[in-house]
Amino acid sequence: MANTISFGSWQGNLGKGLAERELTCLLAVAAGHTDKEIAQFDGLSPRSIKGRIEAAMHKLGVYKRPALVAEAMRRGLISPLVLTLCAILIGHSISSTDEFTRVRRPGERKVAETRTYRRHECALAVA
Repeated sequence: MANTISFGSWQGNLGKGLAERELTCLLAVAAGHTDKEIAQFDGLSPRSIKGRIEAAMHKLGVYKRPALVAEAMRRGLISPLVLTLCAILIGHSISSTDEFTRVRRPGERKVAETRTYRRHECALAVA
């Protein structure tokens, strides 16, 4: 059994109080799906999906769907994959030595400006 579950553009972490099916339904709710759509995806009845969502609400102590998603995000149970991707890209840009992807700090030598200046010097020397 994996520690993370993905549904659409959302990712959830198991082992923090919710069962796997409850977390899957929670991720689908966060993605904006209705009970009927989730039931068609899982091959279950809409009533059983509603029961799983209500069980997740009870475990997190909330009673409305928007509050369920907000509380799950606050507790770190779910997160949008966009945030994960942004964190990976930021980490790569900080640790990279590549001039095009690295974040430059003030006062660092900028290679592009140096090259442009040298081309200008060469043009003046030829003329």
